Amino acid sequence: MYGLFVMMAILLWSSISKTFFTPSLWTLELAQFAMVTYYILGGPYSLQAGAHVRMDLFYANWSLRKKASIDALTVFLLIFYLGVLLYGSLASTAFSLGYFDDHPLLFYRDLIVAFVTGGPDAAGEVMGHLERSRTAFRAYMWPIKVIMTVGFFLMLLQAISELIKDIARIRGEEI
Repeated sequence: MYGLFVMMAILLWSSISKTFFTPSLWTLELAQFAMVTYYILGGPYSLQAGAHVRMDLFYANWSLRKKASIDALTVFLLIFYLGVLLYGSLASTAFSLGYFDDHPLLFYRDLIVAFVTGGPDAAGEVMGHLERSRTAFRAYMWPIKVIMTVGFFLMLLQAISELIKDIARIRGEEI
């Protein structure tokens, strides 16, 4: 909820600065980052709260067991999709940290080993040229990509939780 206030404050400053002062270069890109953060981190919460959109035309009349069966199937497909998104976000984050090879998980292993054995300076040597946006503001891309990776991971954990609950409902157990 508070993420919306952050985004509104950024956009308000953008409007004020464009009207009365020199326009700020950072406002549009930072508002986009705030919206992505709000959206990506809000997904796992909405799944946990049951606030996601569902087509109730047929669903509302089904028994609890049939609802759980259909939900288990769709959540299983969601888990597969989130696994693909998580791997892609890990690769994209590795790219933003300067890794340009085909094995991003090896990069994270090397980064963690370097940090543990040699500290931040050694980890900095593992990383390459940090990716920046192609706008006039030239923001670093790794913070938003880390947020996306964390959001996909949290969504995957919540989807697994929902799958376990659906399987329990199918078996007739109380939750």
